[in-house]
Amino acid sequence: MVSGRSARVRWGSWLLAGAMALLGAVAAQAQTPVRFSLDWRWEGPAAPFAVALDKGYFKDEGLDVTIDPAAGSREPISRVASGTYDAGFGDVNSLVRFRDENPGTDIRAVMVMYDRPPFAIIGRKSRGITKEVSSLQGKKFGAPAGDGAFAQWPIFKAVNGIDDSSMQFENVGFPVREPMLAQGEVDAVFGFAMSSYINLKSRGVPTDDIVVLPMSDYGVDLYGNAIIVSEKFAKEKPEAVKGLLRAIMKGVHDTIKDPESAVDSVIKRNDIAKKDVELERLKMVLEQNMLTPWVKENGFGGIDSARFAKALDQIGLAFTYREKPSVESVFTEEFLPAADQRKVH
Repeated sequence: MVSGRSARVRWGSWLLAGAMALLGAVAAQAQTPVRFSLDWRWEGPAAPFAVALDKGYFKDEGLDVTIDPAAGSREPISRVASGTYDAGFGDVNSLVRFRDENPGTDIRAVMVMYDRPPFAIIGRKSRGITKEVSSLQGKKFGAPAGDGAFAQWPIFKAVNGIDDSSMQFENVGFPVREPMLAQGEVDAVFGFAMSSYINLKSRGVPTDDIVVLPMSDYGVDLYGNAIIVSEKFAKEKPEAVKGLLRAIMKGVHDTIKDPESAVDSVIKRNDIAKKDVELERLKMVLEQNMLTPWVKENGFGGIDSARFAKALDQIGLAFTYREKPSVESVFTEEFLPAADQRKVH
């Protein structure tokens, strides 16, 4: 015979177990799934995203985020446009072009990650390339068709008054771009500075033979990679977008504070990556592209509207707009974390 006290204890246990199960189910249900696309492989520059995953910053915001690598800074745009991804890390200039070429595309940039774009021409001194743009005349270039840097060549040549009729542009695959330059099959390549420079170094090319011409030093006043989201996702789940950016911002802070530990989060996702190489790549990005003087003064993630408008003008040098967009139609600050959370040093 079960005493009244034992029955009450048993019922209490059942009720407690049921409540805990219900709470667990509610917590699981609260995790909003988000599929996110990187712009490239898991390398040093992807550290803020890896850190946010490993430290549970996305989960703290009620998000179940899956992050996949990609094959270039333009691929995240087509992925988000197709609806297979909710958000991504891609080139904002390619986004502008994609939107114009595909009217009705509902994608916007919501946080700038690279205030200064990494677009560059990377050559070798031994092949006649110098810091002078005149040294590019008559040279042969490795130019991947899908490369974000090569996409800016019309702008670069327009603002620098370059006649490229004497130049050769060979469409090469990303995997063979730096090997071809290292072997002397081309004189220079288009690429992201931190990728091509580090890759050439790792292939034994002497650093004093590597010449980097960052396009932003030569009158190309564009922004670089940004967090992009589909309008559908933003309208249906605005709090999820805000949470996504807060988590990424925490990852950025941690990466700035301790790059070495941040790179560990990348390395464990890339079997062939070497820590010293990816750490150098990450430090280059932090110094050259993310922690610019403007960002240190105004905070991370936002834009200077006048500069963005000028960037839209320059993008128009590369192709003819069907309908030139407004700054507000491409970028919105409405989902950014509070200003005090975006201060960096």
